[in-house]
Amino acid sequence: MWATEEFGLALHHDTTSTGYTVPELVEPGLRRNPRRAHLLVSTVLGKHLPTDPATVLAAGHRLGQLVAETLGPDVADAVVLGFAETATGLGHCVADTIGAACYLHSTRRHVPGADVFAGFEEGHSHATSHLLQPTSPELFANPAPLVLVDDEISTGATALDAIRAVHRQQTRAHYVVASLVDMRSDEHRLLTATAATELGARIDHVSLAGGHTEIPDGLTARVTALPDPELNPFSPQRGEARFVSLLWPGHVPDGGRHGVLHCDVAGFDAAVEAAADALAGVRDATRPAIVIGHEELMYLPLRLANALASRGTPTRFQTTTRSPAYVLDVPGYPLRRGFTFAAPEYIASDLEPEAPRFLYNAQWTGAGSRPELILVIDSPADTDRLRAPGGVLDVLTAAGEDVLVAVVPSTDPLTLRESRAGRPREENK
Repeated sequence: MWATEEFGLALHHDTTSTGYTVPELVEPGLRRNPRRAHLLVSTVLGKHLPTDPATVLAAGHRLGQLVAETLGPDVADAVVLGFAETATGLGHCVADTIGAACYLHSTRRHVPGADVFAGFEEGHSHATSHLLQPTSPELFANPAPLVLVDDEISTGATALDAIRAVHRQQTRAHYVVASLVDMRSDEHRLLTATAATELGARIDHVSLAGGHTEIPDGLTARVTALPDPELNPFSPQRGEARFVSLLWPGHVPDGGRHGVLHCDVAGFDAAVEAAADALAGVRDATRPAIVIGHEELMYLPLRLANALASRGTPTRFQTTTRSPAYVLDVPGYPLRRGFTFAAPEYIASDLEPEAPRFLYNAQWTGAGSRPELILVIDSPADTDRLRAPGGVLDVLTAAGEDVLVAVVPSTDPLTLRESRAGRPREENK
């Protein structure tokens, strides 16, 4: 690995109960962030690396099985919380696997009409604030076991901050923190035990593999001193951008931003199949595809990617991100190509100053022929900024990529709330 050879940044494997190992699950990357200069690039998440959707789903389902084993007979009552933005899809996989009563992911999008149930901070992240916006407090304000899902646990601090925030709203006896990898030190594990005693609750951790990160002295300064990365590659032949609108029922949540109930699962599955049929009908079936989700919108694009693969299209999956990472086209480094662009759905806010967005790699050398990029966005991101110079379509087509933009109507929290209010209480389970 280039980051290990050049900087001494190494990811070590310690334990597994699943057969997965840390080096199989994450690769060392870099980012010029004064809070944390290293980045664990997941090979099974579908964020930075285009990944077989079946691989992403399998990892999430295996993690869900660990959660179910830990919860035992209480699993059917569990509420699952996925962390934005990287774990919104992973959390949904876990919730589906265990048949959770409710799945919710935190969000950094301020949605009109959505009430904020709680919030917490993520200290090392580029975008630190998390909001919880269920359609009603009752979905989350209950004593059921809470499962918190993140892609990786480095210190456990974010999970503990989230547990404290929701515990202030509703006390619980049992929390489970689930992650693809757990890289906590003994000191960090002691902090978790101390927090459990403080709250009077049980806090368990489960992961596909556990290990530790070897961070050399001076890494932040050395990474900061690197030359600016070369982003937004240019091709003499500009690619083509096309659009397709996908139907989505207003009473079915498009993801976990406002909560997905167990009774929503069948409707979600049916809506995915209908959307996949529509998508397959407008694209070139002879070309492979890389399905690209939009930041927190991970699970729906993941399921669309898997549906295309099941229909015979060679498919990979990944998403855009708010997180800047260091890009360098050298063998053994996972971030070989990068794009930066204006946020398409940006709305001026004193709480959230404008920041660029990013996409990494978005290429598939073993596909046999040049893949079509299928960018899946929700309607708030379908703006003039999406099409403007410096927007994501501009930078991708300038690199010679053909992009099919699939627009899904975003879930309106007021419509969803009214739909749920009209159901018998027993159906909202």
